[in-house]
Amino acid sequence: MMKIDNYAVFGQPISHSKSPRIHKLFAEQTGQLMDYTPQEVPAETFAATTSRFFADGGKGLNCTVPLKELAWQYADQLTERARQAKAVNTLFRQADDSILGDNTDGIGLLNDLTINHGITLKDAEILILGAGGATRGIVPPLLEQQPSRLVIVNRNLSKAHAIAEDFTELGAVQACDYANLKDRQFDLIINATSASLSGDLPPLPADLLKAGGSCYDLAYANQATAFVTWGLANKAAHSLDGLGMLVEQAAEAFFIWRGVRPQTSPVISLLNAERALNNTNG
Repeated sequence: MMKIDNYAVFGQPISHSKSPRIHKLFAEQTGQLMDYTPQEVPAETFAATTSRFFADGGKGLNCTVPLKELAWQYADQLTERARQAKAVNTLFRQADDSILGDNTDGIGLLNDLTINHGITLKDAEILILGAGGATRGIVPPLLEQQPSRLVIVNRNLSKAHAIAEDFTELGAVQACDYANLKDRQFDLIINATSASLSGDLPPLPADLLKAGGSCYDLAYANQATAFVTWGLANKAAHSLDGLGMLVEQAAEAFFIWRGVRPQTSPVISLLNAERALNNTNG
């Protein structure tokens, strides 16, 4: 009988996570023998629970809120993108039993924007709302696409400046506060805060989005988030939430673990169809 490899996602809360379903679909699609379970893990017990998971033969972990910085500290080795992000969402036990930490969020966003939706980032003017850990993870891959300008806006200006200064060598990145958004326009606006899940939005000028521009919320929900709704109201060519990014970053983690790259489009289509059905039935 073949041994089933064990993987998991750690976080708190975790019951809402779509990651187990996504990885099950990837495993079925690619013929991989693996098990992937959600585990509620608070920050206080993360290190001990992670050590026990790998000691028991676990092959890999995904880590979500509030564990990404702790996973970054836990890893024995870091990829360059994890080092830049100062956060890890993917842990992998290597052949020598050392633990590699990676961050697949940035490439997940990039693939969803450029491949799935055909949004051009080269020479684009990009605005990111918020200056937390999520922003740090997506700035480097966005700058690699050579936008003409990337602006980070945050109520606490010093936090935005700190991220901008860390990545200034990678491209044209600036920081500003919301008061200084007046009379500025952007091709792509990315919401990297969780505020829109609870219906909150920062003060955004009505003409902030260029004609033909796009909006992207890193968060996702069964209903349209407040930011997705704002984008639609402001005639965005695309107003998207982070479900596609979730699937794309999961595919990158799956590839790191299994050496096989799954097809993401059928999984995204299925999850969107289920979401639409749930909304209709609800």
